[in-house]
Amino acid sequence: MITIDELKYKLEDNSRLIGLDLGTKRVGVAISDNKRKIATPMETIEYKNMEFLIKKLKQIIKDNYIFGIIIGNPINMDGSLGKSAQSINDKAKVICEEVNHFTALWDERLSTSGSFNISSNLDIKFKDRKKNIDAKAAAFILQGAIDYLNN
Repeated sequence: MITIDELKYKLEDNSRLIGLDLGTKRVGVAISDNKRKIATPMETIEYKNMEFLIKKLKQIIKDNYIFGIIIGNPINMDGSLGKSAQSINDKAKVICEEVNHFTALWDERLSTSGSFNISSNLDIKFKDRKKNIDAKAAAFILQGAIDYLNN
């Protein structure tokens, strides 16, 4: 795994990134355009086990010419690392090793509520806001990371 700053210097022109919101039951996936300006929700994967997730990620990477992976890191509001962050770090290491792509963690504090609130400002019905919330959270995570990478 590398830091987001290390990723910034390894990026190639016209390369895409995926963002992941790793949950215990579902994994939200988002994708950037090749100029890394916009993150778009892609899909939600039902989490069965790491082997299944790795297989799905490898297919997404192959089908979409992905350069790197941004994984949401659930840091506590006070900046400390709790059990969730440790679990995500462990999964991120496995993903990095198995998928063999540049992988960086991004602070995901408030990503789910942020994506939910953005959709509420767009006058979207409550039930529709909950639909694909994991993929939307992944897009929120990825957008934060690509905005950082572009500055």
